[in-house]
Amino acid sequence: MTTTKMKNKENGTFSPTMKLADMIELNYTLLDVLSRFGIGLGFGDNSIKEVCDKHGIDLNSFILICKIYNYEDFVPSADMLDGAVAEDVVKYLHSSHQFYLKSDIDPLEKDLGRLMEPCDAAQKKVISKFFADYKKEVENHFAYEENTVFPYIESLSSGKRLEGYSIEQFEENHSNIDEKLNDLKNIVMKYLPDECDTVLRNNVLRHLFVLEIDLSKHTAVENNVLIPLVCKMESEK
Repeated sequence: MTTTKMKNKENGTFSPTMKLADMIELNYTLLDVLSRFGIGLGFGDNSIKEVCDKHGIDLNSFILICKIYNYEDFVPSADMLDGAVAEDVVKYLHSSHQFYLKSDIDPLEKDLGRLMEPCDAAQKKVISKFFADYKKEVENHFAYEENTVFPYIESLSSGKRLEGYSIEQFEENHSNIDEKLNDLKNIVMKYLPDECDTVLRNNVLRHLFVLEIDLSKHTAVENNVLIPLVCKMESEK
């Protein structure tokens, strides 16, 4: 899969009155964003606002997240963040976690296992352990957010502030979970034997490239949207 990310960072590209189908035409990789928001296909010529209203999704939060996935190195302004809702961002991130584990990591693990069939026992052991360690790191990363960060944000949203924790702790310990994918890409691209199936090898490599980009956008949503929103919520308590 190739991406069609737009270089232009003008704020007006995605407007509430724009047809959702036209937005997907500009960048089809946003289909994954729609599915994580719970938006299915068949929306006809409805606008972005009409679709968001139908699904009970905050319009500003939706557009903001789409811009992060669409534009390279996009960082929202304070004015843009003022219109976003932390609860909707959390719902999106929670759905993304499920998507990555079930629709990305698990299928990738199976394809990698099939790809390694011609490898010798030593190679299989090293690569399998590398991927298993990475998978565990991703699971731990998501579990911390699900069990600690998201409940904390929910408590803030309900008017309570839990003692002994702040979003600053999350920010200080927030790691990028896409970095090790570069090592795995190099293994698949450079070091597997010629006997490995070429089509499957290309598919696995393509999957890794797309996943790496997607996870970097996921991290950008957390760093550039969620954390600033929660910091503002904390300051108001």
